[in-house]
Amino acid sequence: MKFKYKKYDSGTFRSVIQIEVSCNSLSVPYEVLVDSGADICIFDEDIAIILGINIVKGIRQEVIGVTGIPQYYYLHKVSIKVGGIEYQTDVGFMKLSNQAFGIAGQKGFFDKFIIKFDLKKEEIELKERV
Repeated sequence: MKFKYKKYDSGTFRSVIQIEVSCNSLSVPYEVLVDSGADICIFDEDIAIILGINIVKGIRQEVIGVTGIPQYYYLHKVSIKVGGIEYQTDVGFMKLSNQAFGIAGQKGFFDKFIIKFDLKKEEIELKERV
């Protein structure tokens, strides 16, 4: 399946795609940055609240981003749907600073798909791993 890069007002293109996140019989559409540099999937805590997830009841983990300042996220199992493919995985939830999208990382996304980035065509292609 192919997705177009998302274009922002600044003229920047990013590998942001639409997914659906589900838990507790609730679902929400959500945009994620397909990020090969991210170890795991990290979603904003607001998504957890919508899905009825009590964030702090998850497994607490530490992450250190580009600022070098440790922050904490909480792991919870959710379902992710991309195109017609749905699977369960662990996702970290935390407050993401002024970011309109989550992060789709190595564990929980790249381990499910073979991913091809084509900036010139402004396109991301996902193939399900079998």
